[in-house]
Amino acid sequence: MREILGRRRRLRLRRKEGAARLEAALTFATAWQWPVLPGAGTAPAALRDGRGLGCACPDPDCAVPGAHPFDPGLLAATTDERMVRWWWTNRPAAPVILATGGRAPCAVSLPALAGARALVALDRMGMRLGPVVATPTRWSLLVAPYTLERLGELLYSKDWVPSSLRFHGEGGYLVLPPSEIGTGQVRWERPPVPLAAPAPSTPVLRRITKGGGGRAGAAAPWLPDVEAVLDALVEASTSAPDGGSRLAY
Repeated sequence: MREILGRRRRLRLRRKEGAARLEAALTFATAWQWPVLPGAGTAPAALRDGRGLGCACPDPDCAVPGAHPFDPGLLAATTDERMVRWWWTNRPAAPVILATGGRAPCAVSLPALAGARALVALDRMGMRLGPVVATPTRWSLLVAPYTLERLGELLYSKDWVPSSLRFHGEGGYLVLPPSEIGTGQVRWERPPVPLAAPAPSTPVLRRITKGGGGRAGAAAPWLPDVEAVLDALVEASTSAPDGGSRLAY
């Protein structure tokens, strides 16, 4: 009897998590016009370090298990409601992948420990941040769209940039909450804040929480400029008391 009850609880939990992913994907795609697609997802095989789950893609040594596009490929990312509903109705456990760049947000990511330290340093500097996505291994700061040319100019102008930084721009992707990937749960460390509060006549949909997604009205979240974030991250890194880097691995 206990086994039957346990199975029912797990089934209800999976259904609830699947509904949350669908709701989040619909918000990203239809309310905010962020192109999304389902990720590869996880498989029962454990990672090489014995922790977490493996990737459902054919690569046994996948570097980002579950957290990347596979079938469909990245070019299939869309804001079409019917397509998004079809994907997550058929694959409710699939991670939500954002195709970065173009009109969609870009991101700057760094290792989780360095990310936590960086946010503390940026808060002390009074830096206004946009949404921050956290996985067990990396934190990603969402920024306004930028071109590869502009990013190159910004990096070229710096004497030094922390090697721990990764840039998710045009042609890139980023996994969004409330996904589950090989290394664990994806969550909002800093939840999205709409550009402006909805007008009184606008229906107010369920607010995004720190742990997942949800409809948040038609206003897309505010995003900082990549130059401001990069400058702040470099300053936070180079101002370590011992002369080293706060953003090292």
